[in-house]
Amino acid sequence: MSVFSHLVEQLADLLDPLFHGSAAAAAIVLFTAFVRLLVHPLSRAAARGQKARTRLQPRIAELRTKYRRDPERLQRAVLELHRKEKVSPLAGCLPGVLQLPAFFLLYHLFSSGTIGGEANELLGHQLLGAPLGDRWLDALNGGGGLLGDAGLVYIGLFVLVTAVAAFNYRRTKIMMAANPMTPVGDDGRPVPGMGTITKVMPFMSFFTLVTVAVVPLAAALYVVTSTTWSAVERAVLYR
Repeated sequence: MSVFSHLVEQLADLLDPLFHGSAAAAAIVLFTAFVRLLVHPLSRAAARGQKARTRLQPRIAELRTKYRRDPERLQRAVLELHRKEKVSPLAGCLPGVLQLPAFFLLYHLFSSGTIGGEANELLGHQLLGAPLGDRWLDALNGGGGLLGDAGLVYIGLFVLVTAVAAFNYRRTKIMMAANPMTPVGDDGRPVPGMGTITKVMPFMSFFTLVTVAVVPLAAALYVVTSTTWSAVERAVLYR
């Protein structure tokens, strides 16, 4: 925590000539972009895996028909098909999972009053007048309320997140309509509950609004930056 706190402070000092009082917020956005660049190769691999799984659906359907009375043979055949095509069902989860440590690090860094036994100086940093350690309720309860400096910053974040979520919703609906499929497990059978998940999936991006509202502003900046990056990245990789 102390090392990362020092790193954020140093980066904020470098950005201060450009962003002044919002330099720490700019440092968080830059840090988020760096994390996303690190996991970008995995995102590319996940996109290739998703395209491959979509392409394999007709062949898996044929295997289910061929071995419908022999579940063990079906499972081996599907696993062999995945190995042959170099498709991993876990590839799509890795980019999101590997970002969680960075998010929780920022969350704890801007939720702690002290770091290394000393006062957390990062809590004194702001974004356009909104303290990076405050949450949305803090903005509503003080600092001018909804239309105060902090409230307006959150309104801006909510508008951006809603726009990105609407973009993702439209893209997801179009992709699902163009490539309708029933997700299957390694045994070639439909995954239980995936029908419901498939219906809910287009709305998942809107849940980001809840995250932004309940975490410190610094962590909210990470979420908003990462979500926006993901929207652009997926639009490019899944085109």
